[in-house]
Amino acid sequence: MVKPRYPRLAPRKSSSSAMALTMLVTFTCVILILLALGILSIPNISGGDSPKANDLSTIVRNTMDRIDADEEIEEQWTELISWEPRAFVYHNFLTKEECEYLISLAKPHMEKSTVVDSETGKSKDSRVRTSSGTFLARGRDKIIRNIEKKIAGFTFLPVEHGEGFQILHYEVGQKYEPHFDYFLDEFNTKNGGQRMATVLMYLSDVEEGGETVFPAAMGNFSSVPWWNELSDCGKEGLSVKPKMGDALLFWSMKPDATLDPSSLHGGCPVIKGNKWSATKWLHINEYKI
Repeated sequence: MVKPRYPRLAPRKSSSSAMALTMLVTFTCVILILLALGILSIPNISGGDSPKANDLSTIVRNTMDRIDADEEIEEQWTELISWEPRAFVYHNFLTKEECEYLISLAKPHMEKSTVVDSETGKSKDSRVRTSSGTFLARGRDKIIRNIEKKIAGFTFLPVEHGEGFQILHYEVGQKYEPHFDYFLDEFNTKNGGQRMATVLMYLSDVEEGGETVFPAAMGNFSSVPWWNELSDCGKEGLSVKPKMGDALLFWSMKPDATLDPSSLHGGCPVIKGNKWSATKWLHINEYKI
């Protein structure tokens, strides 16, 4: 009887050697990917005192420094606060540096705030608005253009549909009585059509007061966690407390393109501290500047 022949098996390599080789290959691939993405960088070796290019500890240290820097970035998220009116808060929409930059641009040019005359379209003084303010032209510089691009992403409306920024400053006791951002006349809708949405960005914290209040909003707001922190004015409807970097988006028009009377809103008097804000009005069509 002939015995069957079986193929000879190759001798097994040491499992520890295979594991070490796998780890080395994996580590090399990870390093190459991080270098390609720019997350890691090889130190400059042109100088005599510079660390060597193969100094792994230097690469790791540089990476950890970048991770630590990223941890300082505030968490961002969008919060729905109302359906009538449609209103959302984008938390930490602006960085502290962007807020301070807008304030620094505006400070030398602040004047007593005015309102728009519905018959002439010109600005006029009014007792309902006691703040000071100024305008920053759309696309004025790179930082402003970057903010406007973020607003376009937040609202899904083109940059060209927006007016320039209005920077406002409220001191103690100053306020803005409830009003609509949409127009009820034909004169002010010739350029860009009706205002359909507003993005209100808070450039500073306010110690007390200064809330944005929607007195005609639908819903029961007395059960919200921060109710007891609001001023008496803030308890007159749906309110948003100013926080540096936050952006409030609310729509002055309903999805069917009719005007939304529940978008009535005002700025409560500042009780303690200062309030800085930046407003961007957005129109149905391109707003020509």
